[in-house]
Parts: sequence; structure tokens; C-alpha cells
Amino acid sequence: MKNYLLLLVTVFCIAFSANAQKATKNKKNKKGDLELIAAQPDKELVGEKFNRWSVEADFGQAKGSKPYSNDTPSGSYYANNPGKFFGGVDINHVGFGARYMFSPKFGVKANFNFDNLQKQSGSGSLPFQMQHVQFSGEGVANMIRLFDIQNQAGRFGLLFHFGFQISRMQPQIGPYKDIHEWNGGIVGGLSPQFRIFKNVSVFADFVVNSNVRQHYNWDGQTFSDPKNNLTGSLFRTTLGISVALGKGKIHGDWAIIRDKNDKRLDSLNNKIGEIESLMNDSDKDGVPDYLDAEPNSIAGVAVDTKGRMVDKNNNGVPDELEKYVANSIATNNNATSVASENAVLRLINEGYIAAYFESGKSQPNASSASNIGFILNYLKNSPDKSVEITGYADEIGSTADNDRLAGERAQNVKAILVKAGISESRLNIISKGEDASVNKNSDYARRLVRKTLFKVK
Repeated sequence: MKNYLLLLVTVFCIAFSANAQKATKNKKNKKGDLELIAAQPDKELVGEKFNRWSVEADFGQAKGSKPYSNDTPSGSYYANNPGKFFGGVDINHVGFGARYMFSPKFGVKANFNFDNLQKQSGSGSLPFQMQHVQFSGEGVANMIRLFDIQNQAGRFGLLFHFGFQISRMQPQIGPYKDIHEWNGGIVGGLSPQFRIFKNVSVFADFVVNSNVRQHYNWDGQTFSDPKNNLTGSLFRTTLGISVALGKGKIHGDWAIIRDKNDKRLDSLNNKIGEIESLMNDSDKDGVPDYLDAEPNSIAGVAVDTKGRMVDKNNNGVPDELEKYVANSIATNNNATSVASENAVLRLINEGYIAAYFESGKSQPNASSASNIGFILNYLKNSPDKSVEITGYADEIGSTADNDRLAGERAQNVKAILVKAGISESRLNIISKGEDASVNKNSDYARRLVRKTLFKVK
């Protein structure tokens, strides 16, 4: 038995090494391959395709249940040890197999099994030894997939297998020593699994064999009349290891397939998301952002069909703002200058007047010209006032780069006002760096924080 176990370890070391070398040569997915996501509790793996082939090996205990020879004057023959729990354990089985999965639900397998049935030490049975060699072909069903609980099962699996087998029985002691017989019947079992690596799992196997053609008793001391076939039963309880072969990242037992309909649905959802983004109206002026030439217009200010604030006299101040100031003056005859001053200061200091920038740019965009023009006109009409220009950036990029970019934005707006005739001493620049007040994953929200604000001093 030690030789069998040594052979088992050697074969699987070679198989595992070969599979690891193949995995390093993984090629890109061909068009039409199935995409998979491996359900597991630690993290989600995305693979190109799943492996269908696996090789397996196991070892454990095999017990012939019936028939055994009738009691003799010398004693009895039996497989269990009455004095031990579960009748004792005798490691007398080794097996090898290969499995192919047509899909993550169904497959086929072929197995070679060797059982060396003999008297257990201290059992009280008369001595016997029967070598049982078996070849089987079986269908396989992945029960976890059939019940659709793969996400809950994670690394655990459960296979059911059932099929046909042929076997050879050959006694090693007794009157029929070295005389073999071929038998046939059915075989089936359950195999709980646990995946320890992407393509390697350990399993237990609980198997029932039934020979519908058998003449030997399991002790090999009796051979029935050829006209009288015996019905023989044998049970196996084994532990084993399974290694998947192929270029995929994981075996089909744990694959979750996304079919073409799923991909079409994802595509439609993406398109719907794009349409919803296009229909956003950041400045709430009634013009969708994708049609808005001035997506940062002041709330409540009239705009044209392209979202631009209306300025019919082209003086750099939107007509609605001029009207607001005029109304303030008209309704405050006793405090004309104070009313107009307060109205304008509110618009400037509360951020209604701002310059905006494209991503990564330090020069204001074209739609910000009117707002900078408003500040210019205010400073020209209020020579005793100065303005603080504060630059901001969104959260894309490093903090150091965004601090620098925010400062450059404030500096460039200052330069525009200086070139327009405003004294440099009346302009103070500040860099506030990143504005984290909006969702950084939203392109439209980030547009609102790439800006410079003004504050009258």
C-alpha cells in the first residue's frame, strides 16, 4: 500500500506542475468564448474560459459487504472488526480518474480502482485476501449548479456520479488462488468538494458498487455454480485531490456563466446610463448638458436655446442681472447706492459669479468670459474695492498636482483682469486645491468644482 500512495503523490506532483506551466501561457479569449465569474467568499475572479478537464486520485477504504462464505468448522469470514467503531478502518484502496465537464452542470468521468480486501487485524475473521480491480464510466452532475446555490456555496461543491463498471476479482489465498473472474454492474456515489486553489480541490467520495454478475464470495473461498449469479455489494469511503487541466483560470465546477442575453442587457443598461448622463442639467437652466454651451449659467438667469445667458447689449453682464440691479435701485430711492451695491456683492460673494475650467486646464473656458467681464465692470465702477480670487480643482489626479492647478487657475484669471486694466494690487489669489464636496465619479459634478470664485474686499 505504501507503494500505491507514493505513486499517487508522484503523479499529482507532475500533473500540478504541468498545469501551472500551462496557466502561465494563457492566451487572450477568442470571440465567442464564455465569460465566467468564480463564486468564492474571498474575492471575485474573472476568467477567460473555464477548464473542462480534470484528473483525480484518491485513497481510502473499500469493504465488500456481501456475499461471504457461510460459517465453517474453522470459523467465519467477514470484513468488519466488531470491536472497533464503524467496524474499523483499513486503508486498502487507491484510485485514479479523469473527468470532463460538458458544462458547469453535467459531465462524464472514467475511473480505475484497485481494492485489496483482506482480514482486518484483530477482527477474528478467518484469513482471506481478494484483489478487486475495477474500471468504470459514469455521468456526473454538479448538484450545487443544479440547485443554483453556487454563490452561497462559494468554495464548496457537491458532485453526484452514476454509471456502469466492470471488475476483476482474484483471490490471493485459498483454493481458488490466482484464478480471476470478470464481473459487471453499476456504481454511484456522492463527492463533496472544497477548492483550495483556483484549479485544485480536495474531495471525499462515498461510493456504492453493485455487481449483477458475480460468482466469488468476497473472501474468495467459495465459487458458486456458474448458473447461479450472486449479487455482490461493495462500499468505498475515500479522500482525494482533483487538478483541473487547461488554459482557463478556474474549473467548470465553480464557473458562473454569463450568456449572450446577459451581455446584451449590460450593453442596454450602459446605453441607458449614457442617455441619462446626457440629459443631466447641471445648472438647471432647462437645457440638457450635452446641448448646453454654457453649463454653468447662474440660476434664474434667462438663457437662449444653447444655454447661454442672454446679453443683448453685449456689455459682459447678463440682462437678467442688469434688470435685477435696476429694480433694486428703483425700489430703494432713499438708498440707491447701498441697494445696488448689496445686490452686486451678493451675486459675487455667494458664488453666483465664477469662472470654470475644463479638466486639467488652467485657462478658463469660453463660457466663463461673461462672468469675468462682470467682475471687470464691477472693479472699474468701484475703484476703492479689491477682489480675492480663489482657485479650485476636482479630485482627479494627485493632491500636489491639484494644489498647483488650482493656484494656476486663480493666477490666470488675475492676469486676464490685469490685462483688462485692473491694478494688480487690487487682486489677491488663493489656492484651495481639491474641492471634495461632490461625487468625484461624476463627470458632470466635477465640472462644478473646477472653478475660481471671487470675494469682494
